Amino acid sequence: MLIITGLCIYNFTVKGKSDDSVTAEIGDEIGLAEDSPYAILLECSTGKVIYEKNAMTPHPPASMTKIMTMLLVMEAIESEKLKWNSELIASENAVGMGGTQIYLEVGEKMTVEELFKAVAIASANDAAVVLGEAIGGTLDNFVKMMNQKGKELGFKNTNFKNCNGLPEKDHYSCAYDMGKLSCYLLCHYGDTVLKYTSIYEDYLRKGTEDEFWLVNTNKLIKLYPEIDGLKTGYCSDSMYCLTATMRKENVRFISVVMGAKTIEERNSDTLRMLNYAAANYELETIYQKGYIIESVNDITKIPHDYDIIVKDDINILKKKGEELDYQTVIEKDKIKVYLNDEIISESYLITSCEVKNANLFLMIIEMIKRIFIKV
Repeated sequence: MLIITGLCIYNFTVKGKSDDSVTAEIGDEIGLAEDSPYAILLECSTGKVIYEKNAMTPHPPASMTKIMTMLLVMEAIESEKLKWNSELIASENAVGMGGTQIYLEVGEKMTVEELFKAVAIASANDAAVVLGEAIGGTLDNFVKMMNQKGKELGFKNTNFKNCNGLPEKDHYSCAYDMGKLSCYLLCHYGDTVLKYTSIYEDYLRKGTEDEFWLVNTNKLIKLYPEIDGLKTGYCSDSMYCLTATMRKENVRFISVVMGAKTIEERNSDTLRMLNYAAANYELETIYQKGYIIESVNDITKIPHDYDIIVKDDINILKKKGEELDYQTVIEKDKIKVYLNDEIISESYLITSCEVKNANLFLMIIEMIKRIFIKV
């Protein structure tokens, strides 16, 4: 398959009190994020912001930092730098992390999958460091990779100093960036990541004397089947934080709260936002992935016949029952959806199969065939 250009671009913007998001005043009126000083609510596939409250304000993200660590692990697996069954060795640096951990011993071996599970379920700091050192070579280099990825994703107010979120000077993020990061992670690797973040309890070193019980730090996944991730966070500087995700029918919503005073306030604000989104918003699919835009017959290509198709689903988020007067436009290698002269969704166009340039000899043969067929 020939990709006409790169990856899908998500329309993800926060502009304060803007036309493309529910304003903080409306959110306050209906009781969203009452107890959390920083929050954001969005739909995953479009990145559309539904509600935000001080979403650009920097704040320590605590263990929500590990969302970036999980993303870099997934990219390392995709590039075959790591494999799920690869065994990694715990360093003295990793073992000495403190905080929430699975109590690795120096020199202990665990697979990437076991370590990832420890991070995704139990928020293990030592496991995060082992993974970071394996990917970056050194932890410092891994942190550089984290910040570089943040720049690529268009972060507005984030600076990572470590891979696990333990308190450190100048380690901060914001609800906007955590939301954008989570949106990207789930759009690209959601099926795999959610397989682990949705587990409430599991075991490491099972059947040995050192068997370790993993219990998910996000208790909402046990109580609400639609909630299947993503990552909690707590330290004395950050207070209680949570990036959560809910799938309702064909829509996935993501919420971020930061700075809540208690777990109960963190959870109640999260539930209010996610339930509000599920009750009031829906996706309209304009073009499904694989939709044929044009069938092509071209003797300069091999094969001569192929289709131009939509690379990804093109969805728009709208209030339930709302009718939107949108327009679709094909511009070179993209199909774009406009609403009030603003791009609200887009996808790249790709070929339905691998297409190569035909050499001169093959083009002449094809031309002769077509002449004789016409005769």
